[in-house]
Amino acid sequence: MRIHCLQHLKNDTLGNIGIWIDEKGYKLTKTLLYENSLFPAPEEFDILLIMGGTMSVYQEKEYPWLKPEKKFVKKTMDADKPVLGSCFGAQMIAEVLGGKVTKNQYKEIGWHTVRAVKGKSPGEIKSSELPSCMFPEFTGFMWHGDTFGIPAGAVKLFESEACPNQGFLYNEKVLGLQFHPEANRQWVRNLIRDSGHELVQGKYIQSEKEIYVYESFFESSRNLAFSLMDWFEEKCKPEKTKV
Repeated sequence: MRIHCLQHLKNDTLGNIGIWIDEKGYKLTKTLLYENSLFPAPEEFDILLIMGGTMSVYQEKEYPWLKPEKKFVKKTMDADKPVLGSCFGAQMIAEVLGGKVTKNQYKEIGWHTVRAVKGKSPGEIKSSELPSCMFPEFTGFMWHGDTFGIPAGAVKLFESEACPNQGFLYNEKVLGLQFHPEANRQWVRNLIRDSGHELVQGKYIQSEKEIYVYESFFESSRNLAFSLMDWFEEKCKPEKTKV
């Protein structure tokens, strides 16, 4: 399986997702947006990953590569490819699909409870077969100040106390997540080193000490990331021939 990644930060290690890719032995290619905006043709990869970033999707003047990236993301979805967007990546997917990205009421940083939207359960979304560990709730790692509107045609999946829109599913294979399933210790360490100035007093902002204190959260984050990537792996398998 061939996986292409859109990376916006130099120290983004892909965390848990990178470990999953290495263990599977799959081919990983990247477009490093902070260096260039050279994109492959959709037929050259099987899954697209759109990772996080400290910029906002509406800052096209400050980041001129945003326009060509958005065109590439649309082209990829039009080609019916599975896509996973994390945080900034989810916001980009939402905007490309017509949803609006704005400032959230609160900054949300650290480990926070994510709940499945009431009325949604693995049974009710059987066609997508999302990992059961995401229902009815789980703890996800957050680091964001923006939020996305749920685009037309997408199904809202998750919410948190600080942020009403934490995830959506589009066309059964495009998944936008406001949280970071890739978060492991090294990934978090890199982020704090680069953006630790944002760890200020706030209703939904945890301190560095609070972020590191719960080992079980890192373990569940790994399990979540692996389950999600297993789900995408299934999406890439050819359908069985009907008898």
